[in-house]
Amino acid sequence: MKVSFKGDYALKTILDLSLHYGQGVVQIRDISKRQDIPLKYLEQILLTLKGAGFVQSKRGPSGGYHLAIAPGKITIGAVVRLMEGPTSPITCVSTSGYCRCEDEARCVFRGVWLEVKTAVNDIVDRTTFEDLTKKVRAFNTGKVLSYEI
Repeated sequence: MKVSFKGDYALKTILDLSLHYGQGVVQIRDISKRQDIPLKYLEQILLTLKGAGFVQSKRGPSGGYHLAIAPGKITIGAVVRLMEGPTSPITCVSTSGYCRCEDEARCVFRGVWLEVKTAVNDIVDRTTFEDLTKKVRAFNTGKVLSYEI
């Protein structure tokens, strides 16, 4: 699994909105500034996240974005799959992007790639943005290493 800038920016956007969950809308320029995401690119990402039901928007001068779903219900895996596609390292072990290979029955690597996919999915599908907001807040209180958000 490779995460592009698009996927990384989407994850940072959801994290930023998670840190402000329940506090009203967050203006796009504030997210852009805090997360160092180009504004035009962030607009595209937010449209994708909105289309998938992760965020909602409010128009107008006091408008902005907020999460449509509680941070505890959004996983890293869901956002990565939306932005990047399947998490499998190769298509012969993919659930959603499966592509049969002629050597599949005797391929010694297939089992390894299946283990990699399973390990990655176990991590990204159990890690919620609520988990991440707790880590950020712990970093920022000095309980662990410093982390800028």
